[in-house]
Amino acid sequence: MSVLVFTENWDGKFKKVSFELVSYASKIAEMLNTQTVALSIGNVQDDELNSLGKYGADKIVSVNNEKLNILDNQAYTSVIAQVAEKEDAKVVVIAQNNMGKALAPRLSVKLKAGLGAGVSKLPSSVEPFTIFKKVYSGKAYSNVVIKSDVKILTLAQNSFEFEENPKSPAIETFEPTIGEIKTNVEEVEKQSGQLLLTDAEIVVSGGRGMKSPDNWGPIEELAGVLGAATACSRPVSDEGWRPHGEHTGQTGKIIAPNLYIALGISGAIQHLAGISGSKCIVAINTDKDAPIFEAADYGIVGDASKVLPELIQAVKDVK
Repeated sequence: MSVLVFTENWDGKFKKVSFELVSYASKIAEMLNTQTVALSIGNVQDDELNSLGKYGADKIVSVNNEKLNILDNQAYTSVIAQVAEKEDAKVVVIAQNNMGKALAPRLSVKLKAGLGAGVSKLPSSVEPFTIFKKVYSGKAYSNVVIKSDVKILTLAQNSFEFEENPKSPAIETFEPTIGEIKTNVEEVEKQSGQLLLTDAEIVVSGGRGMKSPDNWGPIEELAGVLGAATACSRPVSDEGWRPHGEHTGQTGKIIAPNLYIALGISGAIQHLAGISGSKCIVAINTDKDAPIFEAADYGIVGDASKVLPELIQAVKDVK
């Protein structure tokens, strides 16, 4: 028996989300008195694979096949299922991101496994297996019992306070049976030199209250001073003021940074659903009755264009 965790790498390097997943999976393995097996798909060197051992991986299964250089959901699901069956995995942990949302339901059907999507804490019990998750766009919480033999959990990013738990994992290569790859990638454009929104611990976000795309300079400056990522509400991305990749909300990216600064965002329920996991929310808006203030830990009633320069200067003074 084991707990299997599917890790993601970018150009052969693991990022924060993978270490968070391994740490989470290792804690569940302790609860079940079993081992943690990390699955890596792609060309990843041994020294990088060994880094997963710092966070509790007892064993690492490495799958490196050229057919898998293209992300094909059907092929990846098949590989994860084969490794899960090989390792007798009773729990499979995947990230609650775009990839995880595509893979987990397929895997659930293939393994006849119950699916707990978007968990943010460790199971409250393993007998019966009970998970904790947010429901109704973060308005309420639910304890869900999964009764199937195999369980699949998708972990909300930046929701689990992970820590190092050094082990010396054995690295094992695995050659899965791979069928026809049906996905065809014609062009790839990679973002470089910017902090990934889903990895950021601090996010500075702007809404339609910023009035114009020409007013985004101070937001980018504040983000630069704080070492933060930039984001926006859906109306801003729909207007073309900012890239769609920065859209946070129920229909955009779901994030959970340690600090979320909302500038000129009214706080529609769809937007709040995407940022409700933030540890601390700071809202700046001219409307004192804006819904964002109900979710905020700190609020400033004022014009963002006037508040931003003073905020930027204050951060610079502290630094």
